[in-house]
Amino acid sequence: MKESIFNINNEQDFTKTALAVFKHQFKNNKVYRSFCDLLYKHPSDITKIEDIPFLPIQFFKSREILSSKEKIEEIFTSSGTTGTITSKHFVTDINLYKESYLKGFAHFYGNIKDYVVLALLPNYLERKGSSLVFMVDDLIRKTNNIESGFYLNNLDELATKLIHLDKKGQKVLLIGVSFALLDLIEKHQFKLKNTIIMETGGMKGRRKELIRSELHQILSDGFGVREIHSEYGMTELLSQGYSKGNGIFETPPWMKILTRDTEDALTIQETGKTGGINVIDLANYNSCSFIATQDLGKVYKNETFEIIGRFDNSDIRGCNLMVL
Repeated sequence: MKESIFNINNEQDFTKTALAVFKHQFKNNKVYRSFCDLLYKHPSDITKIEDIPFLPIQFFKSREILSSKEKIEEIFTSSGTTGTITSKHFVTDINLYKESYLKGFAHFYGNIKDYVVLALLPNYLERKGSSLVFMVDDLIRKTNNIESGFYLNNLDELATKLIHLDKKGQKVLLIGVSFALLDLIEKHQFKLKNTIIMETGGMKGRRKELIRSELHQILSDGFGVREIHSEYGMTELLSQGYSKGNGIFETPPWMKILTRDTEDALTIQETGKTGGINVIDLANYNSCSFIATQDLGKVYKNETFEIIGRFDNSDIRGCNLMVL
């Protein structure tokens, strides 16, 4: 079953695999099974992916979401302000995560060995348990290039390296949190020709929140590039969506985005309407592949999607069937 996750070639393959993963998780995941039981949903009722119940993401803060009895190899945790409860993703097969992000990167960007990867992720590096740092650290290693690496507060050194590499025609991926990328272009101006700038979101109280179009315009001007790329991922997932510009994301073949009605969390909407983002991530085979997030967005007919904002209230309406 796990082997088929990364061999999906069409909609039919996806549906068949998703339904099989649902049956596996219904049988082996106690928390998810309880949630499905409360909704009176049983595998015999599920004939298409829109019928599958989506577990509210808050359960990752209060329960062990596991569909496996294997030994836990990694625990990824979300960032949170002091005093807040963080999400925990218990990973029993770290190779599933590695296969997901390596194949996902190759799907959108080609061979990692063609790149130098520079990472500006200060707030993630300052804590333990970040799935993003785990991924980027491995991508840096996979480049097999001594120029690749992490940067914390040494922005002048990063600027010098970025200009040098770009001038000599090296393909560079600079991945960074929004506030750190803004810090960099406030100190230095660039005209980059061979560099991808990828923001992973996150002001985290360090700066005034900006709407995406405004942020991307500032970054685009500061780095001298036409488009700003983005990564859509989270602690509770083992796959990422990527945007190559304009905030329009695509997913790899084993991941799909649906939207739910904001007033009725159990109703899946047609494409083009703003709603709550539901994610199917089949790489989450050993936890839960069907997650109702707190993001708001739209899915378009070509299956690309856009993130518009987040739910204001802490609980997703219509989904708090079990006391957290």
